[in-house]
Amino acid sequence: MTTPRPASLWRHHDFRQLWMGDTVSVFGAQFVGFAMPLMAVQLLGADAFQMGLLATLESLAFLLIGLPAGAWVDRWRKKTVLVLGDVGRALLLLTLPAAWLLDVLTMGQLYVVAVGVGVITVFFDVANQSYLPELVEGEQISDGNGKLQASQQTAMVVGPAAAAAMVRLLGSPLTIAVTSLCMGLSSLFVSRIRHQEQAPDPAARRPLVTEIREGLSFVLGHPLLRRIVACTGLSNLASSGVFALFVLYALTTLDLAETTLGLVLSLGAVGGLLGAVTSGWFGRWVGEGRAIPIAAVLSGLAMLTVPLASVLPAVPTLLVGNLLISWGVVVYNIAQVSFRQRLCPKPLLGRMNASIRFLVWGPMPIGAFLGGVAGQQLGLVPTLWGLATLSVLAALPVLLSPLVRMRELPRELDALADGADRAPAAD
Repeated sequence: MTTPRPASLWRHHDFRQLWMGDTVSVFGAQFVGFAMPLMAVQLLGADAFQMGLLATLESLAFLLIGLPAGAWVDRWRKKTVLVLGDVGRALLLLTLPAAWLLDVLTMGQLYVVAVGVGVITVFFDVANQSYLPELVEGEQISDGNGKLQASQQTAMVVGPAAAAAMVRLLGSPLTIAVTSLCMGLSSLFVSRIRHQEQAPDPAARRPLVTEIREGLSFVLGHPLLRRIVACTGLSNLASSGVFALFVLYALTTLDLAETTLGLVLSLGAVGGLLGAVTSGWFGRWVGEGRAIPIAAVLSGLAMLTVPLASVLPAVPTLLVGNLLISWGVVVYNIAQVSFRQRLCPKPLLGRMNASIRFLVWGPMPIGAFLGGVAGQQLGLVPTLWGLATLSVLAALPVLLSPLVRMRELPRELDALADGADRAPAAD
């Protein structure tokens, strides 16, 4: 007797709302991610150090409060965190076009907004990654992640070009105002999710340090998760330094116009969209275990195209490199995120995701700061060569691991993750 296939997630009401909210939100994030560095360079004359500092502050919260955020999110309703998070980010971002209209915009305000948005994003991202397993069945988690990644990659394809056109038409401050509208619309969609979360029992809470330790112990105690975290953390350390300098490098060293830069980023991001569409096929072809190190090696090698663009034709070199980077990163992320969501017991999801975010996103502000300092002292191109080389070496923890021999990732804890308390897939 064959097991019936689960219904399509497109017929799942709550997943549709989560998907629409996430889609609108990531489009807004693409707009602000393109417009804010342009605002710093073009309107405020930021140098390499200031660009590195801005990128540092954008992700600093993951290093400072990433661990307690997971424990706090596990104590709250995740839907509430998502709705309030989008509203809060929208209000903060609106202060930038308001200050520009009043002619009082400064780098200091950019720094403050970057920190504030970063703090909210810590809670938002932990809740977002922990919410999908609350809404869908265990066998649909990978499918759901693939659909969410497809939306995110579509935003990365369309977003930079659309943002560049909007910046040319409206200017970077008003482009950020559009981002605020996207965040507000996202909160509206998520608020329509019908699933009623069971509020965690306050009487069952233990000391915060104890709960944080449980999340870290789960991650660091699993031999495969340890290697995945090491690879991702080192890769993020290197790539955050690269991307902290990328806009300044493209506009000054490569002499690209902002519209050309937006087109390069958009076309390069097609690789991520292809990664979201082909990740399942690729995992079946090479094995879901081997997909992780193969994707890590490919995306690391592709990072070398960024400094290579200073000696080869810039636009085609960056296009090919961004295609390969985007494809590899998305395939890697879908495989490893689905693995850890499937592996982790539901009560521990927030702390597990926060622990991993702390370990793999915590290096990002460090990499961005070091990139800014090195770029100021050594020059942009030598710094980018060093960071790209580190990105290649970051694949070693998963390349030199049992993952390369595995077709199937282990499922020894799936019974805990797929327990009887999973929410039904109501339409």
